[in-house]
Amino acid sequence: MDQTPQESGGLLATGKRILGTVYSLAETRLELFLLELQEERIRLFDALLLVGLCLVCSLMALVLLTVTVVMVCGENYRLPALVLLTLAYASGAGWSAWKLRRRLQQWQSFAATLEQFRKDQSCLEKPN
Repeated sequence: MDQTPQESGGLLATGKRILGTVYSLAETRLELFLLELQEERIRLFDALLLVGLCLVCSLMALVLLTVTVVMVCGENYRLPALVLLTLAYASGAGWSAWKLRRRLQQWQSFAATLEQFRKDQSCLEKPN
């Protein structure tokens, strides 16, 4: 008779320990996810700020370059100079759009969280 209460108390205690471990594991993973979310938000803001600054400076430089080249060329060569500069700018825009598309396709957010979930899953799938 004494063994039955101990076994149920032992079983209940074991269940509580398992639930405590699962809770602790979930809490740790959630903290990791939130930390990575904050890092991604900061990284995205920095990237957008730099893109905006780069665009403004690039556009100003291109306008001034275009005006300078057109002013330096003689009157007979101004139209071909404008056509060549337009083609150069268009090819630069196309190349940068292509690079941006490739980079966005390879973007991996929350890599550490996903890797940790994979490790957890593989540990739980292993037979004891």
